[in-house]
Amino acid sequence: MSHTPGIAVVTGAAGGMGEHIVRRLFADGHRVLCTDLDPTAAEALARDLDPSGERAAGVRLDVAQRDDFDAALATVTERWGTPTIMVNNAAVTQAADLMTLDAADFSRVLDINTSAIFLGCQVFGAAMADAGYGRIINMASLAGQNGGTATGGHYAASKGAILTLTKVFARELASRGVTVNAISPGPHDLPIIHRTVPAEKLDAVQATIPVGHFGDPAFIGDVVALLASERAAFVTGACWDVNGGLYVR
Repeated sequence: MSHTPGIAVVTGAAGGMGEHIVRRLFADGHRVLCTDLDPTAAEALARDLDPSGERAAGVRLDVAQRDDFDAALATVTERWGTPTIMVNNAAVTQAADLMTLDAADFSRVLDINTSAIFLGCQVFGAAMADAGYGRIINMASLAGQNGGTATGGHYAASKGAILTLTKVFARELASRGVTVNAISPGPHDLPIIHRTVPAEKLDAVQATIPVGHFGDPAFIGDVVALLASERAAFVTGACWDVNGGLYVR
């Protein structure tokens, strides 16, 4: 979709939605640095994509640590050059009862999930702005738009903050060739759904979705690829909803 193969970095790359995003960007011809809290899984994904290591590599990145973002930037720059695509996908998902949610748990999830976006946009956005070009895509969530449901107040609050951070960085970086956008998925057919929803309740959950089924995570990869393309230069500060009609605006 992009005319020129780019250099992409994806956080939370090794599982679920992240892997679908990585595979789509790689299929488009981009070089991809797969980053994850689990370096073994990130390296395994990279080897699966490209055993030679020429177009895919895996490294550890804890999105709560600025040093890890700095190290990932140094790694990708030394290996391939200044990244052109940054996908801030990693997040902590934790279900909790709102009225008994512990303050420490609230702070931890809010801090990790918002820091992941803030640091990713700040560290990689600065490098892209210096180079005069970049595409940043932040993974938000339906929970941050409709107040959340089963995901917990801390997760919903963090995803709402991500939408605001997307706008803040979009304004800051627009004049320097860098766009910053968000994607807000509703429930998708991912392992986490099958881990958290009992099999006998899956049909009932799907029945609450206006279109009648879970989303296809591979399509999120398509949306990322579109926003990451050179032609997406006129889209910034936006949130693209992919929620089966659960939230319309």
